Amino acid sequence: QVQLVESGGGLVQPGGSLRLSCVASGSIFSNYVMGWYRQTPGKQREMVATITTSGITNYADSVKGRFTISRDNAKNMVYLQMDSLKPEDTAVYLCNARHRLRANVNYWGQGTQVTVSS
Repeated sequence: QVQLVESGGGLVQPGGSLRLSCVASGSIFSNYVMGWYRQTPGKQREMVATITTSGITNYADSVKGRFTISRDNAKNMVYLQMDSLKPEDTAVYLCNARHRLRANVNYWGQGTQVTVSS
């Protein structure tokens, strides 16, 4: 079992920045591919960024060049630095942990709201 708790969401103006954090507990963090997803009402959950156990990253085209995912295995933390935010980035952002060898072993946090508005 892995428990995930996100923090760092809030209200920000267009062009601003936010840093999301996710702390994991309950299992060996370095065994998990970590990711950030987002969801808005009426839309399918969307992958934002993922980072493998060896640090390889992947981003949705819509956030490339603006968002940066990172992880600190010593602290069981994963981060999402979001710069140049746009109103269309408004969503609930969820942290995900997927076992590197067993893709069906998958955990989600409760989410943190990000609102980009003037």
